[in-house]
Formats: sequence, C-alpha cells, structure tokens
Amino acid sequence: MALPNQPNESEALVRDMYLSDLDAVVGIERASFPTPWSRASFQSELMENNFAAYLVLDFHGRVVAYGGMWLILDEAHVTNVAVHPDFRGYHLGERMMVGLMGKAQALNAVRMTLEVRRSNLVAQSLYQKLGFSQLGVRRGYYSDPREDAFIMWKDPL
Repeated sequence: MALPNQPNESEALVRDMYLSDLDAVVGIERASFPTPWSRASFQSELMENNFAAYLVLDFHGRVVAYGGMWLILDEAHVTNVAVHPDFRGYHLGERMMVGLMGKAQALNAVRMTLEVRRSNLVAQSLYQKLGFSQLGVRRGYYSDPREDAFIMWKDPL
C-alpha cells in the first residue's frame, strides 16, 4: 500500500499501542534495525513497565510506524521510533515524534531526551527541527554495528 500524498489527520492517526498491534510493530522493528527488539520485549513494555508509553501511527487500519518512551519523574526518554520502509519520506517519523511529545506533556514531562546514531543524519535533522539539541555523546552505545550515539535533549518540552 503506497501513500498517495502526505496523509491528512483523518488518514493517519497517532494512538496508543495495543497488544493487537505487536505483529505489525515487530515487522517494522525487524525491517528497521539490525538488532531488533523481540515481541516479548514489546509485550513486557506494554504489560509490565509502568514507566513506558508506546504509540503507533495507524494509516487506514494498518500500523505503519511506532514510537515509545519511558517517563521518569518529569523526563521523557525516547526508547525507539521507526517507520515501515514502504512509508518513509512522508514525514510520518515527525508525526510520531510530535505524538510522543504531546503524550509526554500530557503525562507531565517537562523535558525529553533520546539517543541517535552518529551516522543517522536524517533522524538528527528531524530532532533538530523539533527543537532538540545535541548535548553529549555515548561512546560505543550501539553494538550492531558498533557506533557512538549523540544524546539529544529538548528542554523545555
């Protein structure tokens, strides 16, 4: 299924992630990352982690993107964001991040942080567009392949 144009609000809905979304989420995860999270990891996040909040982007009944975060005190820590490869280039990653930021604010977070691969210039550009600043480096943070992560913050959210 291809997107005809930039989806409008009625076509692409950011909503809470449910267990019934996990097949689609795991498929996006596997298509997006060399070391993907398992279904059990996502299930644990949804069912057992009281600090976790996960959203999906639903396009005409199909989950095409997801994002998650942990809320610790007044900080939101983004854990992951991914868009299905067939749906990249339509600003859905931005839509997902805006959804996460809104959810974080609704849950009383006042700042947000995330790590991003040094080589992921597209994501870095998006985060900068959304007001994040690079404030540190985690050496060797990613293991497959081994790579540093930039630590980015948006404060205030």
